[in-house]
Amino acid sequence: MYRPAVSAQNISDSLSAPGILIRLQIERNPSLMLYAILCYHDEDTVGSWTREQDAAVMEKLAIVQDKLTRQGRLGPVARLLPTTAATTLRKDDPPLVLDGPFAETKEQLLGFYIVDCKNLDEALDVAKDLGAANPGGTYEIRPVGVLNPGSVTT
Repeated sequence: MYRPAVSAQNISDSLSAPGILIRLQIERNPSLMLYAILCYHDEDTVGSWTREQDAAVMEKLAIVQDKLTRQGRLGPVARLLPTTAATTLRKDDPPLVLDGPFAETKEQLLGFYIVDCKNLDEALDVAKDLGAANPGGTYEIRPVGVLNPGSVTT
């Protein structure tokens, strides 16, 4: 199981300019790094899938997730609700709350994975496996600088 060695009191230190790229120390294997794999896709395309099509994609993704779980490398995974459920807070003076997403883009952020990987190449391999399970879309791979897992459980 992944566990960041960064305590809550050290988070502000790790967000400083020199500390932003500090690798998280993983309790079971300090040589690993956490990567966020951000999943983008055309929301209208995904929303047009039948229940059966959606279930088939989720079943294929579950195979990749199960493999990562068995390897002890899978962190939090989230499938986000459509952007029609989004609310945006603009930091104006006074702050402005808007319904929906702020950015108008062809692809929307539909979910993410946090995975333990030795390096970027290994993270790319995971993203390729996810991409093979999910038709279309784009995966952005980004190292995680700080992770505070919080206390919410499912």
